[in-house]
Amino acid sequence: MGSAALEILGLVLCLVGWVGLILACGLPMWQVTAFLDHNIVTAQTTWKGLWMSCVVQSTGHMQCKVYDSVLALTAEVQAARALTVGAVLLALVALFVTLAGAQCTTCVAPGPAKARVALTGGALYALCGLLALIPLCWFANIVVREFYDPAVPMSKKYELGAALYIGWASAALLMCGGGLICCGAWACAGRPDLSFPVKYSAPRRPAAGGDYDKKNYV
Repeated sequence: MGSAALEILGLVLCLVGWVGLILACGLPMWQVTAFLDHNIVTAQTTWKGLWMSCVVQSTGHMQCKVYDSVLALTAEVQAARALTVGAVLLALVALFVTLAGAQCTTCVAPGPAKARVALTGGALYALCGLLALIPLCWFANIVVREFYDPAVPMSKKYELGAALYIGWASAALLMCGGGLICCGAWACAGRPDLSFPVKYSAPRRPAAGGDYDKKNYV
């Protein structure tokens, strides 16, 4: 039962991390305008993401524009798109693999093969977290490097956006959840007594007198 609880907890963390990764991929707040002058009143704030850029006015009005050409984007944006979308799709595959190998499902017969399937699902989730970290850390490195570069004008300097922090938290949840799933599958493979206590019973058959047979089939 303990290994099954680890798998369920790991799956919940992975699902939360997956939703957060989708949210981070779609949000335009990967880069946010940095205000370094002494003017307290700012007219507008610029957000830049993987798919669009937005301008938020001081009045609260926001206008977003989707990038027109993919080929006109910088190399880091194109790579971040591919890696982030790939991580999201890989997490979907990991979900089906984990559900197939989970101890609370009957997709695969209980045994070493079922534990290996769950172990594969946990490893895929951990790989998703590592894959998502690549574009996040790449973007953060670019933002920090340009922020301290004296050759970059003040109006072109940006700060780390909220989407990066959401992505980092999601990647951490994916890796932690994948690790818990792997631990649960490994414990189940090593000690079958810790597995989920699932029992199957055949339906009772009617006896000759019209009553049901009292014999239990397990």
